[in-house]
Amino acid sequence: MTTAPTAPPPPMRLRELAFGAACAAALRAAARLGVADALGDTPMTVEDLAAAVKAEPKPLRRLLRALACYDVFAEQPDGTYAHTATSRLLREDDPHSLRAITLWCTEAWTWDAWPKLDEAVRTGRNVVEDLYGKEFFTYLNEDAPESADVFNRAMTTSSEQSARDVAALLDLSGCASVADLGGGQGHVVASLLDKYPSMHGSLLDLPRVVENALPRLMPGGDLADRARIVPGDVRTTVPVKADVYVIKNILEWDDESTARLLRNVVEAGGPGTRVVVIENLVDDTPSMRFSTAMDLMLLLNVGGAKHTTDSMISRLTGAGLVVDDVRPVNSYLHAFDCTVPR
Repeated sequence: MTTAPTAPPPPMRLRELAFGAACAAALRAAARLGVADALGDTPMTVEDLAAAVKAEPKPLRRLLRALACYDVFAEQPDGTYAHTATSRLLREDDPHSLRAITLWCTEAWTWDAWPKLDEAVRTGRNVVEDLYGKEFFTYLNEDAPESADVFNRAMTTSSEQSARDVAALLDLSGCASVADLGGGQGHVVASLLDKYPSMHGSLLDLPRVVENALPRLMPGGDLADRARIVPGDVRTTVPVKADVYVIKNILEWDDESTARLLRNVVEAGGPGTRVVVIENLVDDTPSMRFSTAMDLMLLLNVGGAKHTTDSMISRLTGAGLVVDDVRPVNSYLHAFDCTVPR
């Protein structure tokens, strides 16, 4: 039976880390094959699993054995395999599913980009433009539409899951309006409108993004009479007036773009406006491995970066905001509660 190993001595630990791509590839293979979806609550033989996912039993056993070392699936004494709390997150129907995010983090472009990390560190520039001859998101939408679709599903999953936590954290009592800037399909603003039945909300994002906003926010939706969909680029202008602005996971571009966005918000809101910035941090101990990995990926694909608490506060105060409070949203997000000074 394969079990998760105890901490190995340093030479073996470094060997394991050097083979880290094998773990990522194994997760991707399991997600693409649908192994977690085929495995129910009862342990299954490898042969039955192989038949269910249309794979060969022997290599599937090798895949499951490798993943079980990381507590992704568990081998039973009789040789069958069962779910673990981790492997269930690869199921499409799990309410906390990370299947789309697993696929996004292991898309084909990542295997082209990661070997050039030394180049990105040396120059401080992204490597995608040299690899593909165009900016990252332009490349995705023009040359890799299937990968763009994976990205959109991953972001939707992440937004759905974190929006509930954001709405639970924020006390917007007494506020008449909220604007979700760069808010994607509008999960955060929808959650806040659910929490505050008299509040009005605006969703501002790029035209191609907001045209796929949640049906609830669109004409005919149950929140449509309190929602406004605004196509635009927050780095150019913020044509929305609100009591509270929420900016979640978009202050990861270059410093100039970040500063420009924050200036736009300060100008649009005016004195006394509340601005809530929600981000992953690279000095947040519970999620350090995840956040620092995402930080390196941002360097590779768009030349961006995750923030430390200090660097985020520095950017916020540099834009003229007063940081009133910093609180965890969940195990991997923090909220910076700010105001525009009067």
